[in-house]
Order: sequence, then structure tokens, then C-alpha cells
Amino acid sequence: MIRLGIDIVDIARLAGRMDTWPKLADRMFTRAEQEYCLSRPHPPQHFAARAAAKEATFKALGEGWPLVSWTDVEVVSGANRGRPTLVLTGRAAELLGGSTPVVSLAHDAGVAIAEVLLVD
Repeated sequence: MIRLGIDIVDIARLAGRMDTWPKLADRMFTRAEQEYCLSRPHPPQHFAARAAAKEATFKALGEGWPLVSWTDVEVVSGANRGRPTLVLTGRAAELLGGSTPVVSLAHDAGVAIAEVLLVD
């Protein structure tokens, strides 16, 4: 069985919310995700892609926040600009069961998009 989730995030909108609520980054992103995004030339687009990946994962799992913590879904960037992967913990890992998560991220023209497949 394959479960699918997709989401799109307006980069400027998320950046504005993160400016308004400084603790939002800690609620939504793991320390490693924050460090990665802040190390990039344009951090907001990387935060937005990860937010989209988390939402897409929630959709594929069939449950999301507040039953699944934002930080229970982590986007791990591939080495040497390789393909990103998902690491699920807590309630997200329980819902994942034996499935393998696959993620694709993109950002352009002010939006970030993510697609997540959960493959049994």
C-alpha cells in the first residue's frame, strides 16, 4: 500500500509568522533542522520546505498536530546535496508502522512544496 501527502507553504507568510512568534521555530523544527536552515543562504525557503514536508507527512499518516508533534517529523538533509530523508519519532513513528517514508522538496516563486509517500 502507498499513502500520499502533499503540501504547499507560502515562504513569506511562514517567515512573517516566525518573526512575530520567535518560539515558533522551536515548536515546529528540531535543533538540527534549525541549524541546517540557518546555514543556508536563504533560510526562509528551507524552513518552508520543511514545514510543507511535515504537513504532507501528517496527511499521509492520517493524523497531524496536535496529536502528532511537529518535531516528531524531522527532515534530514542528504550529505553533499543528496536526497533528503524523513526521520519519524514518537506518535508519528507509531502511525508509520512498517512503512518507509520518502520525501521530495522544492521551492520557487515564493512557495515551497513537499510530497511524502509512505510505502509498505
